[in-house]
Amino acid sequence: MSLQAYQQAATRAENPRETEYRLFAQVTLALMEAAKCDPTDIRGRIDALDWNRRMWSVLGTDCSDSENGLPPPLRASIISLSIWVAKHTSAVIRREEEIQPLIDVNRTIMQGLIGGGSAAAA
Repeated sequence: MSLQAYQQAATRAENPRETEYRLFAQVTLALMEAAKCDPTDIRGRIDALDWNRRMWSVLGTDCSDSENGLPPPLRASIISLSIWVAKHTSAVIRREEEIQPLIDVNRTIMQGLIGGGSAAAA
């Protein structure tokens, strides 16, 4: 089976929560690899940091849409986290903060996605 056919089959078989979990797992793994790089090696870290920031930006933007079906308190929390991720990421790039808190937040979200009924495991 080709990679494209596999990806299409996986997408059809996953529910949205499993897809979100898979994305978080991929981004978090990239952050974990970036954390192994020397903090002065911005080239080795920037792709993962940017990917994580973009993911959170999309989540925050989606939660700001009035058509979003999540409960308002949860939407507000996700928006707050997306703002924090953007600020913390900038601080990591400036070498004022560590990557680990970004990894920890993503792992916490992943645990929530599993606890909410996802059968996905990474």
